[in-house]
Amino acid sequence: MKLNTMTLCAALIACVSVEPMLAYAGVSAEEAQQLKTTLTPLGGERAGNKEGTIPAWSGGELKVPAGYKPGQRRADPYASEKPLYSVTAANMDKYADTLSDGQKAMLKRYPSYRMDVYPTHRTAVAPQYVYDNTFKNATRASLANGGDYPIPTGAFGGTPFPIPKTGMEVIWNHLLRYQGAATRNLNGQTWMVTANGQKVMAVQGRQEIKMPYYDPNGSPEKFDGTFWLTRVVNDGPPIRAGEAIIGRVNVDDTKSLAWVYLTGQRRVRKLPNPNGDTPTPQSAGLMSFDEVNVFAGGPGLFDWKLVGKKEMLIPYNDNKMLQPESAEPLIGASHINPDFVRWELHRVWVVDAQLKAGKRHSSPKGRYYIDEDSWLAMLADRWDANGQLWKTLFGLPVTYPEMEVTEHATYGFYDLVSGAWYAGPYVNIPAASIGLQQATSLQDSTFTPDAMVGDQLR
Repeated sequence: MKLNTMTLCAALIACVSVEPMLAYAGVSAEEAQQLKTTLTPLGGERAGNKEGTIPAWSGGELKVPAGYKPGQRRADPYASEKPLYSVTAANMDKYADTLSDGQKAMLKRYPSYRMDVYPTHRTAVAPQYVYDNTFKNATRASLANGGDYPIPTGAFGGTPFPIPKTGMEVIWNHLLRYQGAATRNLNGQTWMVTANGQKVMAVQGRQEIKMPYYDPNGSPEKFDGTFWLTRVVNDGPPIRAGEAIIGRVNVDDTKSLAWVYLTGQRRVRKLPNPNGDTPTPQSAGLMSFDEVNVFAGGPGLFDWKLVGKKEMLIPYNDNKMLQPESAEPLIGASHINPDFVRWELHRVWVVDAQLKAGKRHSSPKGRYYIDEDSWLAMLADRWDANGQLWKTLFGLPVTYPEMEVTEHATYGFYDLVSGAWYAGPYVNIPAASIGLQQATSLQDSTFTPDAMVGDQLR
C-alpha cells in the first residue's frame, strides 16, 4: 500500500498500538488554518495528484442542471463521458494497488463483473455553515472517554475531526458526515439475490431522516449527543406492508434507541440492541445495523487503526444508477449491472477494525475506505471468525447540488462465501426517482414510538 506522504506520520503514530481510552485534544489554531489553504473546508487535500488523474478541488458541484425541477428524474451530468478503461479479471494485476481485497475477489469470482473507470470529478459539497462549523470543530472538538469507547465532545454542525490523527476520528467523521439536516426518500426498494440468481424484493418503503447534529439553530452546548433520527415505513411486499422502524442514534451507544412496529402483533416493540451485527428489520434482517451505509451505529465494538491515505478506485457520481425507470435493469444474477456503476480514482482514508477482546461480532475484522472529500465510507471488506474474507460492502454516491449534499443513493454487500448479495434502496420508481428530497417539516416527535403507532396501526 502506497501511503500519501501528507498522512504518513499520522499513520505511523496510529499504527504503533490500538488507540487508548484517553481524551484527544483538537488540533492547534495554526494547523486548523490548513482548512483555508492546503486543505478543503472538510479536510481533503485541495491539490490534485502529480499524475493529474485526480484533479484539484474547485469547490464541489453547486450547479443545478438547466431546467431541473424537484420531482423530476435526476439526470446524469456526465452521461457523455466514456470510460478511460475497464478493470477485469484479465487486467486486474495492472491496477491491483487501487483495488480493495473485495474488488479483487469479485473480479476473480465472476467473469461478468468489471469496473468501468471514468474521469475523476470532485463533486462532494456541503453548505457554508457546515464548512464554518468544521473550522471551529478542528480546535474545539476532542475525543473523550465515553465509558466503553471514545466519543466526540465539543463538536457540532460540521466534520468533527477534519484533520484526523486516529482511526476512531476518521470513523466519527463518517458517522457525523453531513447528510442534510432533514431529508426523505419516498419509495425505495431493497433486493436480495440468492446464490442461484433468484431475485427477491426484501422491502419497499419510505424513509425520513433528521440530524439534530446539523440543526442550523443548534450549538455544542445544546447538543445532547443524539445525532441521527430515522423512520422507515414499509409499503411492500404485502407480507411486510405496514411494518415500521424508528431509530434515535446517540454518540454514546448505550443511549441509542430503536423501536419496530410489527403488523402481526399490532404492537410496538423496543429493540434491545440496535447496533453491531444485530440484523436490521429495515433490510428484512439481511443486513446488520452496522452495515447500513457501509458502516453505521456505535463504533465501540472495535479498535480502529489508521492505516493511512491512498489512491483507490471507488464508486463516485453514480447518477447512472438513477436513470432506469425500475430496479430491474440494475440487478444482475451475481452483482449490480456494471453498465450502471461509475468508478473514479480518489484519495481515501484507510482504517482497519479489529474486534475488542471480550466483545462478540460475526465479523471480527474489517477494513474501511473513506472518501477524503465527503467522509463517506465507499467500500469495506469484512472477514469472518475463521479469517476468511466474507463480505465486501459498497456505497454508490450521488451529489445533490441544490441541496448541497453528497450521499449514497444505494448501498449493499456481496457475500463472498455464499454467493448471495443485497442492495438498496433503489430509487428508480418515478415517484422517488430524484433520490433524496429536502424535508422541512420533520419534528422530533415524528421519531417516537407514539407517532409510529398512530400512523401504522392496521
